[in-house]
Amino acid sequence: MSELSSLGYVVFKVSDLVRWEDFAVGILGLMPGRRTPGSLGLRMDEHAQRILLEEGHDDDIAAAGWQFDTHDDLLAYVERLSARRVAVREGDSALAASRQVERIFVCDDPNGFTHELYFGPTHAPISTPFRSPLLKGAGFETGRLGMGHILPVARDYAQSLDFYRNVLGLRVSDTIRDSHSVPGATVDATFFHTRTGRHHSLATMAAPFPKRLHHVLVQVQDMDDVGMAYDRCVKAGLRIHAGLGHHPNDRMFSFYVETPSGFGLEYGHGGIVIDDAAWEVKNYSQLSDWGHRPQPPAR
Repeated sequence: MSELSSLGYVVFKVSDLVRWEDFAVGILGLMPGRRTPGSLGLRMDEHAQRILLEEGHDDDIAAAGWQFDTHDDLLAYVERLSARRVAVREGDSALAASRQVERIFVCDDPNGFTHELYFGPTHAPISTPFRSPLLKGAGFETGRLGMGHILPVARDYAQSLDFYRNVLGLRVSDTIRDSHSVPGATVDATFFHTRTGRHHSLATMAAPFPKRLHHVLVQVQDMDDVGMAYDRCVKAGLRIHAGLGHHPNDRMFSFYVETPSGFGLEYGHGGIVIDDAAWEVKNYSQLSDWGHRPQPPAR
């Protein structure tokens, strides 16, 4: 059966492109890509674009782009969705060009954004390889694993789980039910992976949060790059949602910083890759086994 290969890109509607470029390039270590009036692509690797910023008032996620390895896989997947009476529409040439892909289809998420299903990502010219002056290590952990992960907040948790598992066909990695980390609340979260195995390319939870997107992850190959990025965030006076810490399920060492749009960005190292032949789905009782404590605002 045709499956999603990886989370290839994300699209954000943002109200301040200048602040976002400063944050992405000067703090996170991404490279600017193609510019058009009202948009900016961001690079993490040899792909021409892994994050697309489009001017808008939402300051939130607009789309998640899911890559397929072959054109036939994409068409078979779209046919399966249509057979389930999921409303899938083909994107026009302008949409494909803005996403820098060969062919694209779109369907709606119950939490207010879209999923873009595509084949044929554009690669940057060999003459302009990805290089970040901020990163000590080999760069971001992308390739077959995709650009990272997203955690949209579930408006209806049961409906969201059904959609991600039974409509999109994502595989459950594990769950967390934590009644200690958030005072007076129990956090239920479910984590999903694609066939290429990043521990989760998408997770969701029911929690009070003003945005559709709780956070997006970018992962680096060198642990020192996490610490240096954390220092840059602190020096810049950015709001740290959660300080340095470690998750028990994906074993990610990371911190969370507030983006210029108000949702979070997790900057991490060391997340595991799942081998489905040997994987056991588990339920954890804590979001973090150490750290990830809220940090006071910078003075």
